[in-house]
Amino acid sequence: MDNAAGLLRATSLPPLEARILLGHVLGWRRTELITRSDEPLEGEQVARYQALEARRLAGEPVAQLVGVREFFGLDFEVTPDVLIPRPETELLVETALAALEGLARPCVLDLGTGTGAIAVAIASMRPDAQVWAVDRSAEALTVATRNAARLLDPARPGGRLRFSRGDWYDALDPALRFDVIVSNPPYIASGDPHLTEGDLRFEPRGALTDESDGLCAIRAIIAGAPSHFATRGGVLWLEHGYDQAAAVRALLTAQGYSAVRSEQDLAGIERISGGAWQPGA
Repeated sequence: MDNAAGLLRATSLPPLEARILLGHVLGWRRTELITRSDEPLEGEQVARYQALEARRLAGEPVAQLVGVREFFGLDFEVTPDVLIPRPETELLVETALAALEGLARPCVLDLGTGTGAIAVAIASMRPDAQVWAVDRSAEALTVATRNAARLLDPARPGGRLRFSRGDWYDALDPALRFDVIVSNPPYIASGDPHLTEGDLRFEPRGALTDESDGLCAIRAIIAGAPSHFATRGGVLWLEHGYDQAAAVRALLTAQGYSAVRSEQDLAGIERISGGAWQPGA
């Protein structure tokens, strides 16, 4: 009869991926895959693992196969309807949280929320923050709503996350005003070969590309933010592609933002750019 050790030795998958899939099927922690590695497995367990193994070898993302991805210390539900949260996006959360320091009961807006990872992570670290999240996909908002309900305390001082469906600012009450606006918008150009490679093949295309030069959504977000900032001003931060930082900084500067800069992720790539907006600017 098969056991965990044998299945892991026989796989063509990278070891970490194989352990994640097998642990998911068995309901075992990573340490159990070692301490119980010689324990006989039922045929049904082996069949379920091998089915997932085959799907991964065919290219399906691990996060979709197991239905979850860790982000900012929280486990988010993932489906084919949402972009898979990625470690580099944690920089956007960290920078937004830094911008909120010193503000009591700040108001935050996350545009293109997907799984809700950015909005939920900010809300979890700042329980007093009032957080709104927007997406044009009803399916994505369903996933995000479930994640928020599962991961956040309903009694948090800032209240529940507020979700709205629509295109960017059009989804919001015009009277709403925010201290910080963040977004991980579609920024891949329509002809980029990455869209037909790896995990991206299985993720929602509308969350990846603007079907143009990769800057259309970014332009709209930068242009629309000033009319939605608080009376004391606000800060906008955007994730973008590895080669778009200079272009995004130029767009921010041209729109009248101050203190425009980019921040590097752990790989040394300028991953996010942002700036401040002052009343009267």
